[in-house]
Amino acid sequence: MTYCVALMLDAGMVFASDSRTNAGVDQISCFKKMRHFVNPGDRAIVILSSGNLSITQKAINLLEQRGRHPEQGNIWNAESMFDVAQLLGEALREVRDHDGVFLAQSNVDAGANFIVGGQIQGERMRLFLVYAEGNFIEAGTETPFFQIGETKYGKPIIDRVIRPDTPLIEAVKCVLVSFDSTMRSNLSVGLPIDVACYIKSSLRLDFQQHITVDDPYFSQISRRWSEGLRGVFASLPNPEWLTDIDMNK
Repeated sequence: MTYCVALMLDAGMVFASDSRTNAGVDQISCFKKMRHFVNPGDRAIVILSSGNLSITQKAINLLEQRGRHPEQGNIWNAESMFDVAQLLGEALREVRDHDGVFLAQSNVDAGANFIVGGQIQGERMRLFLVYAEGNFIEAGTETPFFQIGETKYGKPIIDRVIRPDTPLIEAVKCVLVSFDSTMRSNLSVGLPIDVACYIKSSLRLDFQQHITVDDPYFSQISRRWSEGLRGVFASLPNPEWLTDIDMNK
């Protein structure tokens, strides 16, 4: 399992993914779930992946391989982010069609999902969620973010904080809190976390950070968020309909 999230805001975009692919008593494996395709001044594209690791890696490698043939439509000459999402969906569908039947024989789930977002010169920023079947949907002002993987624990904080006009620095903090909440509730999500920020119309990847277990800022965020929650909880008024009951017994 993994957890990935991408936000599309007025000021730019934030992408984040964890690195854990397998969790158990005696085995934890980590693989990078974020890929960048950047040609400064022309395009900046980020892809996040979740699901069967062999399927996602093979689909991304197929996308990269086709990018070496400029006579074909590929991620480096696509004219829009819609075209990029289409290419990624086709690569995913091709890999699943080829490998899925063999994985099914061993009862291995071939499911995989991608988030792909960024900007290509001449068009606006766009963000897409690509499903396992290769089809996709696009984020909008009403839904300015996508999540894949273990989403339920990190979603409440994003729902409460993120709006299109949220500043990028606040969005990064919100994303890190969503990861901290997820990791506290599910051992299948864990550090390291890869974070990338894109500033609107910059056509380059403006900021990247690899957050490891000894990262002092993430540790501070985790500690202060927990302390803050406990403080707010303690300050909540007691229910009036229980005031006559001695709840300390």
